[in-house]
Amino acid sequence: MDILDGLNPAQKEAVETIEGPVLILAGPGSGKTRVIAHRVAYLIKTCGVSPHRIMAVTFTNKAAREMEERLNRLIGAALGNLTIGTFHAICARILRRDGKAIGVDSRFVIYDDEDQISLLKRTLQEIGLDPKQYAPRAIASAISAAKSRTMTPQEYVKHTTSYFEEVVGRVYERYQQLLTESNALDFDDLLMKTVLLFRNSDETLAKYHSRYLHIMVDEFQDTNLVQYELIKKLGGKKHNICVVGDPDQSIYSWRFADLRNILSFEKDFPKAKLVLLEQNYRSTKLILETASYVISTNQLRKPKELWTDNDQGELTNVVETYTEQEEAQFVVSEVEKLVEEGKAKLGDCAVMYRTNAQSRALEEAFIRYGTSYKLVAGTRFYERRETKDIIAYLRVIQNPSDSVSLLRIINVPGRGIGERSLSQLSSWAKSLGISQYETLRLITEQKDDGEQTPPFGSRIVKALVGFHGLMEEFIARSRELDLVDLFDLVTGRAGYEQYLQSGKDGEERWENVLELRTVAGEYRHLPPPEGLTAFLEGVTLVSDVDGLDETVDAATLVTLHQAKGLEFPVVFIVGVEEGILPHFKSFAGAEQMEEERRLCYVGITRAKQRLYLVHAFRRNLMGSSTPSTPSRFLDDIPKRLIASGGLWQGEEGRVMPPLYSSRAKTPAPNVPSSDVPSLKPGDHVRHAQFGNGVVVNCRTVEGDKEVVVAFTSGVGVKKLLLSFARLEKKE
Repeated sequence: MDILDGLNPAQKEAVETIEGPVLILAGPGSGKTRVIAHRVAYLIKTCGVSPHRIMAVTFTNKAAREMEERLNRLIGAALGNLTIGTFHAICARILRRDGKAIGVDSRFVIYDDEDQISLLKRTLQEIGLDPKQYAPRAIASAISAAKSRTMTPQEYVKHTTSYFEEVVGRVYERYQQLLTESNALDFDDLLMKTVLLFRNSDETLAKYHSRYLHIMVDEFQDTNLVQYELIKKLGGKKHNICVVGDPDQSIYSWRFADLRNILSFEKDFPKAKLVLLEQNYRSTKLILETASYVISTNQLRKPKELWTDNDQGELTNVVETYTEQEEAQFVVSEVEKLVEEGKAKLGDCAVMYRTNAQSRALEEAFIRYGTSYKLVAGTRFYERRETKDIIAYLRVIQNPSDSVSLLRIINVPGRGIGERSLSQLSSWAKSLGISQYETLRLITEQKDDGEQTPPFGSRIVKALVGFHGLMEEFIARSRELDLVDLFDLVTGRAGYEQYLQSGKDGEERWENVLELRTVAGEYRHLPPPEGLTAFLEGVTLVSDVDGLDETVDAATLVTLHQAKGLEFPVVFIVGVEEGILPHFKSFAGAEQMEEERRLCYVGITRAKQRLYLVHAFRRNLMGSSTPSTPSRFLDDIPKRLIASGGLWQGEEGRVMPPLYSSRAKTPAPNVPSSDVPSLKPGDHVRHAQFGNGVVVNCRTVEGDKEVVVAFTSGVGVKKLLLSFARLEKKE
């Protein structure tokens, strides 16, 4: 076959330009993976370059496998021993062959994240620092940032400007010594050590210059400084470096990716050839135009004029709902409507969001509808570690005999109670025939009659007594506090927020805890301890749903960051509001705001046929209920590209099943129809307990009426059945 068959003119130019540096700016859906594969095939089949002399670098193993599959279809066995893989995999190969030049033993092991944290804990203990005071994950992040700039411990120490950095410097130095003693490298070492190898061994660098004549790098906008230096070192004097990327899709600065690498490529390589891949094969004309308007405001970019021969398509649907629960209901309702009308399959639909915490309302809605969904590269909300930790605290409060929950939280946050002590606690409880919690009570009461002597030293006894006292306080207060106040007491007194915030992704994980607090708020009106019991029953019903098979026809729930590289016929982006998209953390500077705009652009350009941008009028997110402002990004879209919308009112006769079936077991009383007022959205009403409010929505529920009322007395939005609520209609 002709390697150039089926390529458009720009793609052909990118494939045929084989001498010198090449920068391929590839817009979304422009066939960049195809171009890289055909370029490799062209070099081998047409130009006669040995596969042994070509390197193709990707960012994920999945991308590397896809590249190999494409090349096998193009050239088959001629692929030979082409070097293709991720940065980390390729560097590991180089170090095993030649790392001895800088003291790296070829038999080194690679420490993963868990190994790294364990070693950092040991390091902290060795230098006399408390791992509970100096969070290993925070230190790991700081060390990773240093290594991304190829800073050795000695160089890092020279540039410290704060006490925390001074601590990191001390830990970094000893941590690196322990890695060496263990003949181990962490992930960042694989990159940094390879660059140091090329810096310090001219002989080794010359060897690789003579081997690799052509180097190609995918997703170049996601490279950090050490990766860029690595590519420049390997490029040698001929600079046959071809990089493919898109500044408009650079969304990983929090992973130390540096947008300047792609923006300054032509400056670093003055003879670089620029090729623009602007034809989009994925999206309709209207979706592409919408995306172009959103991204055009950014300054840190290289302008492209995206175009497509695809159909005109449908206008973008900008939809407002009242709350995030109705937002989720709208999404599920619209997905089912598209499926019923034959316009899409479940697997065609994707729901995208800025933060993991937003998945909670969506997951619950899909579960209540009985609509299949799958969560991409993430953990279901009620299965996340921080969510399960808080639920475990509340379960022990409700039922101290729950040993699974007790053992989960007894050392979370850390109290110095190790695995050996927990094993002894369980064995002792078993020998006495009582629960672990009862053994804690025995230790606290210091009953020592021989057989009941605790098998612990004084330090562990003190920690166990302290934990027991804390739980006894929670149990006592649970009889008088409503669920939200109890929730706040637990997270506060246990020091859980500080524990999360000091670790990796602490802010996002704390957002998940606050989202759980929002769920607890739905039970605040119930008297203690009834609210606690109902809450735990409710979340158990949700969390008991098994994971779905990846092969089934199911809608996809995915964060915008995780959606990079994916595409779907139908895309919903939810939470398109100020403070969410763009995220409130981006308000601090122009560069952060531009990255949020790029993130929105990435989400929009995942859509092939239909696009929905959804925002809520009021959102209960991260523990508080506040009015929301539509995202500034919506203002960038011309009105002519937007379908007429407004506040979504739901569908009459189409009702969400109750979230917690236990709350719907009591049959509705037979109330004469004359006693039930006729209500519609906008009517003013009064409730005996909640006070005055305004009807937001009203729908039929099996012979009854479910009314959504926004109350003005601070209790927020409530869903009520008219036969129970005894609402009084006000003029």
